[in-house]
Amino acid sequence: MAINADGASRGNPGPAAIGATIKDEQGGLIARIARPIGRATNNQAEYQAVIAALREAVRLGARKVDIRLDSELVVRQLSGRYRVKNAALKALYQEAKGLLARLETVTIRHVPREQNQEADRLANMALR
Repeated sequence: MAINADGASRGNPGPAAIGATIKDEQGGLIARIARPIGRATNNQAEYQAVIAALREAVRLGARKVDIRLDSELVVRQLSGRYRVKNAALKALYQEAKGLLARLETVTIRHVPREQNQEADRLANMALR
C-alpha cells in the first residue's frame, strides 16, 4: 500500500488538521483521511497524519507500505537518521514506530510538496 500523509497548522502551534491517502499497488484509492486534530504544531500534525494513516493501513491488513511525506524532519526521524529531541514529538514518534513494527516491509521517503498535493489538500480542507 502507498501512503501519502500531510499535516497542516495555522499559527504553529494553532488550529491543525491531517490529511492522508492510502492506495493499492495499482494506484487505486482505498482510504482517504481528512480531519481536524485541535491545536498542534506543523510537526505534531505531520506525525498525527502518519499515525492515522498507519492505523488505517494496519486495520486494512497491510503488510507492506510505502510512506511518502513532504516533511523531511519526520522522514529522517522515522528512518533513524535524526534523533527526536523535542519532548512533544517523542510520544508521537514512539506511537508511529510501534505501528511500523507491525508491518513486514516499510519504506519511508521524502517527496516534494508537489508530489503530496492530495494529502496536503485534504489536510487544508479539514482545517477550514
